[in-house]
Amino acid sequence: MYMEDISVGWKGVFMAHAPVLPLCALGEDTACLPLYLVHAGNQAALSRLLGEQTAFLRRQGFKGEVGDFTFLPADGGVAGAVFCFGDDKGPMMYGALPSFLEEGSWAPEFVSTHEEDDATETNEARMDELVLGFCLGAYHYSLAAEAEGNAKGAKLCIAPESAEKARILAKAAWIGRDLINTPANLMGPAELAEAARSLLTERGASVELVQGKALEEGYPCLNAVGSGSDRAPVVVIGRWEKREGAPRLSLVGKGVCFDTGGYDIKPGASMVKMKKDMGGATLMLALACALIDAQSDVALEIRLGCVENSVSGHAMRPGDVLNTRKGLRVEVGNTDAEGRLVLADLLTDAAESQPDILLNAATLTGAARVALGPDLPALFSNDDPLAQHLLESGQKVHDPLWRLPLWAGYDEWMDSPIADCNNLSSRPMAGAITAALFLQRFVPQGQKWAHVDSYAWNDTARPGRPMGGEVLALRALFEAFAEHKASWKLFNKAC
Repeated sequence: MYMEDISVGWKGVFMAHAPVLPLCALGEDTACLPLYLVHAGNQAALSRLLGEQTAFLRRQGFKGEVGDFTFLPADGGVAGAVFCFGDDKGPMMYGALPSFLEEGSWAPEFVSTHEEDDATETNEARMDELVLGFCLGAYHYSLAAEAEGNAKGAKLCIAPESAEKARILAKAAWIGRDLINTPANLMGPAELAEAARSLLTERGASVELVQGKALEEGYPCLNAVGSGSDRAPVVVIGRWEKREGAPRLSLVGKGVCFDTGGYDIKPGASMVKMKKDMGGATLMLALACALIDAQSDVALEIRLGCVENSVSGHAMRPGDVLNTRKGLRVEVGNTDAEGRLVLADLLTDAAESQPDILLNAATLTGAARVALGPDLPALFSNDDPLAQHLLESGQKVHDPLWRLPLWAGYDEWMDSPIADCNNLSSRPMAGAITAALFLQRFVPQGQKWAHVDSYAWNDTARPGRPMGGEVLALRALFEAFAEHKASWKLFNKAC
């Protein structure tokens, strides 16, 4: 983790700062050992590296297949290490390296397999994937007293100017993971808002925190969600622009720091992971940090609804009718469908500045997980070119999204006999779609909009994906908007 000791800092809670990635400058550590990265089909290179130890190492189980790893022995110690990668692209294949390598510094070197592998562009792309995968795999979160963070463990020695994109994304991913993993007693609405303000202001953004009477008046539906908790809701509004006239991107995130379900209370098994219900806000915050760090050519706005959905005498009840910023009245069919109520006011607010693209993210529905599982965030959009661009960006960086339809035929399922709409569908089907259709009611006609419904969690540990909080779709969204001079023309005629 990269945050300070929880016993110090703002109101006794640690504050967010730049993560210390497991990287060092090439030449900085004279004891740096070589890490040879060899294509699994390059038997000639493997035989050359293993030398007279070939037979011995193969008897120990090293076959030179994809994912195989071995140390190279030397008199009195280790001379280096070998890792075999395959034809699959993407960073996650390198995510196991931090667990394979011994503590110390390692200088990566790709051993060419084919003539085209000698190309500088290929080597640079591989280095980016290696560094990102290594950093994602090295992440560890612990609040144990003996935890030492990244002070120990293997580090990669790379040129100071190399893998800049990978460094930016790794830092952003660590930020998002840390915020999601932090227990809810240490990361309530005020703490999430303060962490967002710290991260954004240190990057040069202007930040406003909306609270109290101003929040009640400006975000009445969001306020109703947070009214059941002793920890008051906060809305974060951040703004940053590379230049005047840059394409305008507005980000909106659901930041429910803990979700009991309210009066429609969740069973214990469903509540245990609900510290991750602010995963949409952390994804948007991590994306904003990455875009600013990359000095992307955007005019950026970000809005985070930081709330807690609790049970008390002040909490909203099933059957209540709530006002919204847009003026629509919403009947509460279920208090556990609170995320869409939080987003409704934020989307209305964000659309008032008429951004070129409006993007929101949320851990919104279990139905999306039933349909797509934990690894595939659901994508909804009212604009086909925008949706296609996001899908292609995800495929390019091996961080996939899967589009589901905004099927208009189900829109009437969200109708209410006593209000403009209900937050719960009248049918027990297509839950991810009906939730997206509810959100669409708060997006003005003609506003280009996309909605990401994410799980924000790794249930099991895999290479590059430690168990716990995850910022799924971060790399896809960064790819879509960080380097976009051609792609913006798809949906911004003024660009």
